[in-house]
Amino acid sequence: MTGELLRSRVEVSCTSRATAWCAGLVLLAFTLPSCSWFPAVDLAPTYTPPEYVVPPSWHGSSPFVEAKPADSELRQDWWKLYDDPVLNGLIEQGVAANPDLQAAAERFVQARYVMMKARAQYLPQVGLDFGASHNRQSFERLFRPENSPLQQGTVDLGGIAAWEPDFWSALRNATRVEIYRAEERAADFGLARLSLQAEIAADYFTLRGYDAQVAIYSQSITLYKQSLKLVEKQFAGKIASALDVARVESLLFSTETKLAQIQGQRQVTEQAIAIILNMAPGSFTVEPVDDLRVATFTIPATMPSTLLERRPDIAGMERRMAEANRVIGIARAAFFPNVSFRLGGGYEDGGFNLFKLVNSFWSYGSTVSLPIFQGGYRRAQLQQSWSAYRETEDQYRSMVLNAFREVENNLSLTNRLTVAVNRQDAAVGANFRTQNMTMELYRGGLASSLELIYAQLNTLTARIDLVVIKVDLLKSSVSLIRALGGGWNRNQLPKDDQIQPFDTFQFVNLAKPKPIGGIDVNAGNNWVNNDLTKPSVP
Repeated sequence: MTGELLRSRVEVSCTSRATAWCAGLVLLAFTLPSCSWFPAVDLAPTYTPPEYVVPPSWHGSSPFVEAKPADSELRQDWWKLYDDPVLNGLIEQGVAANPDLQAAAERFVQARYVMMKARAQYLPQVGLDFGASHNRQSFERLFRPENSPLQQGTVDLGGIAAWEPDFWSALRNATRVEIYRAEERAADFGLARLSLQAEIAADYFTLRGYDAQVAIYSQSITLYKQSLKLVEKQFAGKIASALDVARVESLLFSTETKLAQIQGQRQVTEQAIAIILNMAPGSFTVEPVDDLRVATFTIPATMPSTLLERRPDIAGMERRMAEANRVIGIARAAFFPNVSFRLGGGYEDGGFNLFKLVNSFWSYGSTVSLPIFQGGYRRAQLQQSWSAYRETEDQYRSMVLNAFREVENNLSLTNRLTVAVNRQDAAVGANFRTQNMTMELYRGGLASSLELIYAQLNTLTARIDLVVIKVDLLKSSVSLIRALGGGWNRNQLPKDDQIQPFDTFQFVNLAKPKPIGGIDVNAGNNWVNNDLTKPSVP
């Protein structure tokens, strides 16, 4: 090195330059509060959700729904209406540990951060740069000026600030799009949670149905074994024929086959519940019970006009429609001039004395751009955004109609299945009486083995059919509650001003945003559910 002091140099790629302290003041000024004070024109169309003419009441009815409309809402812990502690524990465990539900919560959190990224675009952007270098040129360099130094050192120190005032609200509308998308993700989480609860309840009632069938088949097998002993005794006494023995054996063996099939289906259902609860199937067991009972309760009747406020999927679709409306404003803004301001500056010196007024430099400038001809690009973009908005309107109307269909279907099903349970219960009683009388007649030699087998088979079929109908009734009641929103309402969605995950000048506690709308994530301990052998909720 030559002993010369390093010389300061600041280089900026465009005409915008300003002093670093001035850029900081610009940032502070324009972020209070978030540039919302700056005048701008919102080019998005006025948005109002569509209003539909709907029937005043439901066509179908259900014993689970009160006959008169009620002002009270369906309870959010609706599964407790079935008064089953095992079901309560399973649903609580599933909500606490199900990985798909936690992933839905993370998608909502990610949407909040995406909103913050969009919001940052219409705030002033400030940066600092620093660089240093040391260079040596060859003494024999061609055309080297005489007495020019062989070595030279530089130090770069400067800053730059830029800001787009967003006169036409393109950046603001982009932020609003992300706000609405975050609210849509919150509605998706509500739908995922409700679907999870309903799936656990439906699988649980299916499991209990298999338990009841296992008990029925086991009782019938015991009875058929007794019948076989009786027939074999009569055969030994030359009273019954080998045909009678073969008939009873056929009934016994076929029933044992059905029992094995039902036991296999029960295990598969139990394993499916285990996966939903974040547990490995080998470590999960639900103790069987013999009886399947149908709960009797009533739930408030949601009117068709209020159903739109109580279904998370409809609320999410409405938010998507609001997003598409804001996109139209962004497409319109492309037809107007885009204005941006830039400031930059810094210090340079031949030594280390950078911070002297004489060594400072600065520059400022602005850019106004307006595309004149793009071959119809902007017009096509605008028309596409209008078409996309109309598509969301169509999808919203389709979702509303599907919601009405689901409610009506399950109202009809629960109503008719309740009647079917009552009639089938009576049929089971009649078949039991027939079976008992036929057995007495067979013992007295007044009935054939074929009549006895026919009576026993009819009794078994009637009992199994009763269990199947009961399971269908329980599952349809779950589907009805799900169709009515499961106690969810639109007020549970976070508000627009709650979506922002952190403050502009916040640099701590960024692991996860403050929970809103009842949606939280395990940011610091996402491993808490990694033990797949025990429940998360004791």
